[in-house]
Amino acid sequence: MSPNPMNPIDPDRPIGPGLGEGLPGDAPRRTRRASAPPQYVLTEDTPVYVISVAAELSGLHPQTLRQYDRLGLVCPDRTAGRGRRYSARDIQQLREVQRLSQDEGINLAGIKRIIELENQVTALQSRISELVDSLDGAAAALQQREAAVHASYRRDLVPYQPPTPQSSALVVWRPKR
Repeated sequence: MSPNPMNPIDPDRPIGPGLGEGLPGDAPRRTRRASAPPQYVLTEDTPVYVISVAAELSGLHPQTLRQYDRLGLVCPDRTAGRGRRYSARDIQQLREVQRLSQDEGINLAGIKRIIELENQVTALQSRISELVDSLDGAAAALQQREAAVHASYRRDLVPYQPPTPQSSALVVWRPKR
């Protein structure tokens, strides 16, 4: 029998019989190829949790999640069948609503206003970042144009001519009546 092939996961451990090396006379087994990148990229905004899982992860009752959705505090995405799907960000927001309500004693209307203001601050910070990037780009372009103008100056010597003496006549001004 030939020596065991190398394990692609751990090169120090050979693959034993039955795992990559068949018995003599067996048809060669297909080896698992590296899988293609996943079709969907999961982010913290990807809606993946049904209401029961979201309720368990947030420590709230599913009916509380429905109420928060009706009030507009936490609005999950919907499936084609109108089922709620919560993202990791939604669950974090549910926990924050619960903390503000229980620990800070803020009513739900106040919490909704806080969330709106936080979203507005986030949007404004994003806009400021865009404007700063745009300003930096404009400043760089201006510096390039300025450098091009300075590079275009002629470096020839120019004779100096003193200014001509000005007339020393006196002029009297009289306003029109």
